[in-house]
Amino acid sequence: MASTIVTFELGGREVEVLVRPMTTLQSVLRNQLGQTATKDGCRQGGCGSCTVLVDGEPMASCLLPIEDVAGRRVTTLESLTPAEGLHPVQQAFVDEYAFQCGYCTPGMVMLSKALLDHDPAPNDEAIGQALAGNLCRCTGYRPIVDAIRHASGAMSGHDTEPVR
Repeated sequence: MASTIVTFELGGREVEVLVRPMTTLQSVLRNQLGQTATKDGCRQGGCGSCTVLVDGEPMASCLLPIEDVAGRRVTTLESLTPAEGLHPVQQAFVDEYAFQCGYCTPGMVMLSKALLDHDPAPNDEAIGQALAGNLCRCTGYRPIVDAIRHASGAMSGHDTEPVR
């Protein structure tokens, strides 16, 4: 099959990529666009380390054919991070020590951002449900939940001290 050009928005700018059919968004992000925060974990949609936002919704980029993002808005960790400082979710992850090895962190941050965009004050049950598709072998999840709660306060203008 012939290669095709796919155009989509990445971090506020339009990009065009030449791809073979059924190439994954993860592959394009990492190998063609240098967005290496999108991790290459299980390649089966089971770990969440490749989570990105597509039109604001979290998606496993390892399963998503690049053709499916044509004309859509893709947000990766690189495009979430402001030029100066950190996004409130990223800062909360730092403040709460919500990462150890860091492999799952980009996917967790992206998932947390989507959750807080949809529910600015989620309870622990909602946070747990949101995190169900993202695996972390290091933290035990409590610091991640605390980080999301901390980010919720920061993003709503009710900045709080770290939960720990």
